[in-house]
Amino acid sequence: MTRKDTQGRKPGRGYGRRNQDKGAFGTASQLPSGRWRALHWGPDGKAGGRRYTAPSTFATKKDARAWLAAEHVDIERGEWSPPETRAHTAPAPAPVAVVTFGSYAATWLARRDLKPRTRAHYRKLIDGPLARLPLKTITADDIGAWYARLDPSTPTLRAHAYGLARTILATAVDDGRIGANPAHIRGAGSAKRAVVIRPASLDELAKLVDAMPEQYRAMVLLASWCALRFGELTELRCADVDLDDGLIRLRRAVTHTAATGFVVARPKSEAGVRDVAIPPHILPALRAHLVEHTAPGADSLLFPAVGGGHLASATLARHWDKARRAAGRPDLRFHDLRHTGAVLTAQTGATLAELMARLGHSTPQAALRYQHASAERDRALADRLSELANGNGH
Repeated sequence: MTRKDTQGRKPGRGYGRRNQDKGAFGTASQLPSGRWRALHWGPDGKAGGRRYTAPSTFATKKDARAWLAAEHVDIERGEWSPPETRAHTAPAPAPVAVVTFGSYAATWLARRDLKPRTRAHYRKLIDGPLARLPLKTITADDIGAWYARLDPSTPTLRAHAYGLARTILATAVDDGRIGANPAHIRGAGSAKRAVVIRPASLDELAKLVDAMPEQYRAMVLLASWCALRFGELTELRCADVDLDDGLIRLRRAVTHTAATGFVVARPKSEAGVRDVAIPPHILPALRAHLVEHTAPGADSLLFPAVGGGHLASATLARHWDKARRAAGRPDLRFHDLRHTGAVLTAQTGATLAELMARLGHSTPQAALRYQHASAERDRALADRLSELANGNGH
């Protein structure tokens, strides 16, 4: 937008003279640069006198008027002398706040539409020694030292922290805050999975379901056989379950942070809005759950907390820990049930597109992991077939 003066004129020749403030003494006028000039007539008056200008310009009109007021006082006291004859000391510039990486990162986060949990996660990643460094002074050595201090036992978290820092610094380059991105450690933004997830077997799944309290058994079934996320499960309502067509209609998810509490919103991506077909063998258990463990009304939660409202992950964790130990799988996290369901789906021969649609993935990278797992399982089955053949003398 073109800057205009207070009378609606575009800047140009004579702009300073037009945008001016004629006070009781002297005149303050704004220059095309945006700064202010102050001038006044000498003590002998306008007729035959001389006009004097401040030796330097001012950042604001208020500063210009303050200089004129001081000039007027000196004239009234008889202590005035022409500005050019005085030893002039320019006012010290106002201190400029140092922009740190942390303060710039906070602005970066504020500009983005993020889910509450994602925003909290990002804040945690950028907090620390790097956040306290002045943005303009950060060097490749600073990034290297910061990255080296990140916990190597959590490679995924480490990669996320580096990737976020690099992205923020890239934006700072685009904003003209820094000349070049100092984050260029090869491979630091990616990480191999620290723990290889071993899917639950069918026998282990049955034991897990039996070991859970009755009101959460259907939750385990949906998490594994429909590969649903915890936030999707705990926001499911009776209206979202279509037993006639055998579908779960996913339109929302719930997240929880200490700062925001429970927040219901659409899934992180449009791919998360989907219909998931329910395997027929778990329909009877789901039908029984709707009758025995949900309140009346289409808006009732499928898996509410005991006192009502959304179920907290910590509440489920207490029951889950007992169940996984009873099933002989103390290593199995609740989220690993989704991984189990994805692998089972891949083993049916599902295409990559079908896997992405069922799991709610917007990119193929994650779904490819399950196809690889399916291929490894198929190789194991082929090896066992050979063992059978060799055992029979073929």
